[in-house]
Amino acid sequence: MKKINVAILGAAGVLGQRFIERLENHPTFEIAALEDVMVGKRYEDATNWRLGERMPAWVKDMKIVSTDSLSLTDASVVFSALPGGVADKIETDLAKKGFFIISKASDHRMDEDVPLVIPEVNANHLGILEEQRKKRGWKGAIVTDPNCSTTIVAMTLKPLWDQFGIERVVVSTMQSVSGAGYPGVPSLDIIDNVVPYIGGEEEKMIIETKKLLGDGKHDANLKVSAACNRVPTLDGHLEVVFVTTTKKAGPAEARKAFQKFKGLDYPSAPSEPIIVTDELNRPQTRLDRNAGNGMSVVLGRLREDEAMGLAYTVLGHNTIRGGAGGAVLVGELCHGKGYI
Repeated sequence: MKKINVAILGAAGVLGQRFIERLENHPTFEIAALEDVMVGKRYEDATNWRLGERMPAWVKDMKIVSTDSLSLTDASVVFSALPGGVADKIETDLAKKGFFIISKASDHRMDEDVPLVIPEVNANHLGILEEQRKKRGWKGAIVTDPNCSTTIVAMTLKPLWDQFGIERVVVSTMQSVSGAGYPGVPSLDIIDNVVPYIGGEEEKMIIETKKLLGDGKHDANLKVSAACNRVPTLDGHLEVVFVTTTKKAGPAEARKAFQKFKGLDYPSAPSEPIIVTDELNRPQTRLDRNAGNGMSVVLGRLREDEAMGLAYTVLGHNTIRGGAGGAVLVGELCHGKGYI
């Protein structure tokens, strides 16, 4: 089969680099255009490659292009790694021209007619695209992927929500420095330190979780409280979660629900979206962040909690599952469902 040409917006940044990594030799998508501010430069000259492996040789000589020069004949699908506050107009203009946008930016996540999707959690929300196209009068589309910290907790809440119902959630995060992009947090602010505030992060976790667990039209009826902390780890967000379920569920019942939460049949989808571990000191950021090729979340310390009912710890790779890898999986889902 002929592959679908795609473009990456913000290709020189760390998230853009992750997109290149996840799309290399992809069975469905092929990178045809790289967009960033240094228009006309070779990708190698425009990029400070930050991933552990060497920059792929095939991408070095690709020229950076502008959004204005993107053509549907070059690429019909766009993966957006643009920062919030920048993405809004650019993505809207491209969708008007007929491009199918899959965005990691926060700008359109709360739009009523824009799906916010984790494929294993709420694939049915893609049906909103018909309303979006009719309402906005365009052939293109915008689909969004959640914030990294939201993705990790929402994947574990979904099986509890479906089987037992949820009344309230309290989550405290320990988020790695890569979540701030590059150059990110200054070293003198984070080495030997924990910063108990990440601007806008707590609000995103609250509102995005409710939208993800809703029916596509209405948000889920539950209370969510979040406290987000920046810690001196490189990759991987660790989150401590407390849940009160509507129908009483002990650790054994919750474990069964997590283990029944199966993967999807797409190239980037892990066979076990949630890996449950029995070890008392797991998950650990350095040891478990790459589980399932970075696409699984690892859950441990599942226990009864006197105040809330259930408690557990979950870890996910923020720039893969919560970043480019999650967005690529959304693209695979959109293709599989016939939207691309």
